[in-house]
Formats: sequence, C-alpha cells, structure tokens
Amino acid sequence: MTLATATVPRVRAQDAATQAQLDKISGEIQDVQDALAQQDKRITALEQKIGDLQDKTSQPAGNDYASSDDLKKLAEQVQEIDKKRQEDNEKILDAIAKLGHGGGFHKPDISQTPTTTDNNPGPTTNPGGPQQGYEYVIAPGNTLSAIAKAYRAQGVKITVDEILKANPGLNPNALIVGKKIFIPAPQ
Repeated sequence: MTLATATVPRVRAQDAATQAQLDKISGEIQDVQDALAQQDKRITALEQKIGDLQDKTSQPAGNDYASSDDLKKLAEQVQEIDKKRQEDNEKILDAIAKLGHGGGFHKPDISQTPTTTDNNPGPTTNPGGPQQGYEYVIAPGNTLSAIAKAYRAQGVKITVDEILKANPGLNPNALIVGKKIFIPAPQ
C-alpha cells in the first residue's frame, strides 16, 4: 500500500499541473479569439468606409462639369488668343524683316498664277495625276515657314508639311537660292 499511497499524491500533482497548463492554454485561446473578433470589427468598419468612398466618387459633384456655355466661352477665348498669337507673329516677322533690311531675311514675293505640275522631279508621272499649285523660286533668307505664311496671307491655305510632301528631297534647313519649289493649291 505504500506504493499506492505514494503514487496518488504524485498523480494528483501531475493532474494539477496539467490542469494549470490547460487553463493557461484555454486563456490564451480566449485572448486570440477576442483579438480576432476585434479585427473582424475593424475590417467591417473599413469595408464600410471604402464602400462610402466609392459611392461618393461615383456620384458627380455639382461643379465638376462645364456647361455648354462655359465651353463656348472657353472656345471664344482660345480663338481670341490664337488671333493675337497670329498678329504677334506678323509683328515679329515684320520686325525681323526691318532689322535684316538687305541682310538676309526676305519676305517671300509670291504670285497667284496657278500652274499644273506632276509633283515629281523625276521622269515618272504622279499616279494621282497632275496637281494644281504654284511654282516659287527660293530667294535669299527664305524659310519654308515664311513662304507658307506668305501664301496663307494671300488666301492659299498651306502648311510647311504640305510643301515638304509636294517637294520630295527638299531639305528645310538648307534651301537653295534660285531653286524652284512647288506649292500645292488647297484641295
């Protein structure tokens, strides 16, 4: 019996230690469950805030869009600015012409006599047929932009790109004085 009486307190002591460990683990599990519940509440609150923000961003605010009157006023202002820009460009070209009087810049002298050309300097013909336009002889100080501007001032709507397309091989940075170029008439 002595063996039985000695083992009983030891078994009870082990049971008490095991119970203490189980109680500790159970408390920790409860703490983790409480933390998860708090995180779930935070996630739910954040989801609600995100949903509210999405609703706000999908609804147009009262002053975010321009009315047709606002767009018309803006278009008129842009046209006025463009008109002033063109006038300023004219003044600048005139001032440059006065400064370079005899020194290099010459305002292109254009004629309004249309000619017909095949728009191709080689022996082949243009598959699109002859094209209406103007011949222009490059003078000292001419630039393609000044030539195009002079033609536009005479009512011929032309751009530098159109002149370059009509004159393959023409280098806009090295115009040859006396060379004839073709200015296509507007279509």
